[in-house]
Amino acid sequence: MQKIDIIAGARPNFMKIGPIIHAIHRWNEGHPDKEIDYRLIHTGQHYDKKMSEDFFDQLNIPKPDINLGVGSGTQATQTGNIMLRYEEAIRDRKPELCIVVGDVTSTMACAITAKKEWVKVAHVEGGIRSGDEMMPEEINRMVTDSISDYFFTTSTLANENLKNLGHKEEKIFFVGNTMIDSLLGNMEKMSPPSLWDAEKLKKGNYLVMTLHRPSNVDGYENLRELLSLINDNVGDRKVIFPMHPRTKKMFDQLDIKFDKLVIAGPMPYLQFNYLVKNAAGVITDSGGITEETTVMNVPCMTLRNSTERPETVTMGTNEIVGTDPNNIVPYLQKLVKGDWKTGSIPDLWDGKTADRIVKILIDL
Repeated sequence: MQKIDIIAGARPNFMKIGPIIHAIHRWNEGHPDKEIDYRLIHTGQHYDKKMSEDFFDQLNIPKPDINLGVGSGTQATQTGNIMLRYEEAIRDRKPELCIVVGDVTSTMACAITAKKEWVKVAHVEGGIRSGDEMMPEEINRMVTDSISDYFFTTSTLANENLKNLGHKEEKIFFVGNTMIDSLLGNMEKMSPPSLWDAEKLKKGNYLVMTLHRPSNVDGYENLRELLSLINDNVGDRKVIFPMHPRTKKMFDQLDIKFDKLVIAGPMPYLQFNYLVKNAAGVITDSGGITEETTVMNVPCMTLRNSTERPETVTMGTNEIVGTDPNNIVPYLQKLVKGDWKTGSIPDLWDGKTADRIVKILIDL
């Protein structure tokens, strides 16, 4: 019996671990003599109920075996607390493998801790790069990839990035995207959020926006200019804006009414993706959302200068707009007019990634 730790810490992680856990359960039911004994560890990096607990319910993920409960804090504070508490968990029961996903603080912190306790590390979504070291996530990716033993990748470009770093080909497995497993597996369960009727929303008559990166939301004047520009250039469309807690802090200081923006709190997974699926387009600075819009064929403009998911641009419906507000208007005009490119779905983004991962784990 293999002993495995699966780490989740923040909202994007839950969509990535859910399919792996379901695939393990399917494997164990069919192979009682070769069961995988996994332990789900939630670091508590996202501690807001809407940012974490709802995902366990909606994605049918079992409650964590351990919650490290680290809560908020600076990058260093969170990293240190996660490492200290995960070290205790390893010493209580040492696994043979630690699976980390994505690129959040928990990913890096648990990878470092596992390696120092002589536990092998598998990085799901290894090898992706934005080239922007101003993003904390990019540092997390670089550190995690530098010490991981196995890599489960979402693209052939990620494979090449890892090989260029000197990782051996036999440690790299191109399996696809577990976040898309979650999306496709829950498509029929998606339902309108509570504001759907109140705001008279219909398919294609609104946009969805998410913003949380410091370059967009941490400066008072920058956020005001950005929101004013978007508000004034979406025609008669409403912009549904589920607001990240980080953004809400700055937004509340603006004390400005934007007539096209519909402000909401963080939404449960199934309701948020119902909104995205039926939107005329999405404005975001998130990487994960660009993957979902690509698969759902929804126009997407990314308010960043780079992306770690270039396949969403070269193949999908995403366009990199940048962070200069002056560049946004032409893209908004195209979005509102419906004059957007069509996309295709990247290889192996087919809903079967987690089963491929579990088969490889058994072979390893």
